[in-house]
Amino acid sequence: MMRIFTNRSSIVQNPQCRNRRGFTLIELMIVVVIIGILAALAVPRFMRSTTKTKQSEAKLVLKQIYVNQRTYRQQSSANTYYIPGGAASAASPNALNEIWIEIAANSKYTYTIVGGANVFTATATANIDDDAAIDTWVIDDNGVLANTIDDVLN
Repeated sequence: MMRIFTNRSSIVQNPQCRNRRGFTLIELMIVVVIIGILAALAVPRFMRSTTKTKQSEAKLVLKQIYVNQRTYRQQSSANTYYIPGGAASAASPNALNEIWIEIAANSKYTYTIVGGANVFTATATANIDDDAAIDTWVIDDNGVLANTIDDVLN
């Protein structure tokens, strides 16, 4: 039996036999650029969707105000809507207790109700994305819900 010995140093120094490990700088830069492009596309969409989610609070509470105002009027001996003296918010959550609505401690919106015996308009206002625009939602005694100032678009 014959054994053949090779010189190990010649194998390591031969560029064709050398193991390639790691990435080149260009490959890493291409990955960084791709991640940057994806982030530039994703972040604005994420911010828009989170502000849309925050708007759902206003829509939900205003619809509750509408339904509870109708109930209050039916149960009232004078057949009138409830008009509170002040605004309801996280700072004053019990301002609408007369119509069975309590504002959550983490509420972003401030709710006001104006009107008279036979009509009312409830308004929700908040700055939900820390810019100059104030998001404003309104519902009236007919149940028409409208976004008069959309903070998501501004």
